[in-house]
Amino acid sequence: MCGRFAMDKETDDLIREFMTETGRPAPEWTPSWNVAPTDQVPVVREHAGKRQLESVRWGIVSPSSPTFGGGKPVINARIETVATNGLFKGAFATSRCIVSAAGYYEWQLTENGKQPYFIHHPGTDVAMAGIVRAWPDRSKASDDPDRWRLSMAIITRDAHVAPGEVHDRMPACLTPDTYDDWLGGELSPDDALALLDSSSFEVAHDFHYYPVSKAVNSVKNDGPQLLAPVELD
Repeated sequence: MCGRFAMDKETDDLIREFMTETGRPAPEWTPSWNVAPTDQVPVVREHAGKRQLESVRWGIVSPSSPTFGGGKPVINARIETVATNGLFKGAFATSRCIVSAAGYYEWQLTENGKQPYFIHHPGTDVAMAGIVRAWPDRSKASDDPDRWRLSMAIITRDAHVAPGEVHDRMPACLTPDTYDDWLGGELSPDDALALLDSSSFEVAHDFHYYPVSKAVNSVKNDGPQLLAPVELD
């Protein structure tokens, strides 16, 4: 799974990286090296053929949930079922997104407790594939633009190469040449799955990992020091 990641870019960096439109205000983003479920995160989506940055909650909220923050957030969607699962399939067909990250964390259970590892591409960020769902705030009028609140899940798949040595799942990632097709609405679900399977396999070959401090285990801790390698006993 992917349950924590680092995102060290600021809003302007993301706009430049993904060539997003700035016609409407982009969400202000403060870099975080310990992004956790239920956090608001910026994602890249496409509207009317143009890329936009939007702030969404990490962890999909079911439209039937009485509250936006109630229940356990669904933070991951498995590639094996994302196109058929009732909670995900509509979003996978029409509301795909990109979640930029410096890398992500996974844990191994050892005799000394859970040891975190940072998995990343040296020198470059990774583009994790996600889906976005809208939750209706029934306390607001149907024509109120604030009625709909957005949440997202990161798509995961079986891990390959280096990530598989730490955990059996990894985020499904995209290569830059696939961004347009992934974000656009022209791909069928089957074609989107094939694209994601191929691109994520390619990305996995360049992943590296190393152990980091257990300070990252607490969501209260943040800062670039969390990415510093540590030596294990």
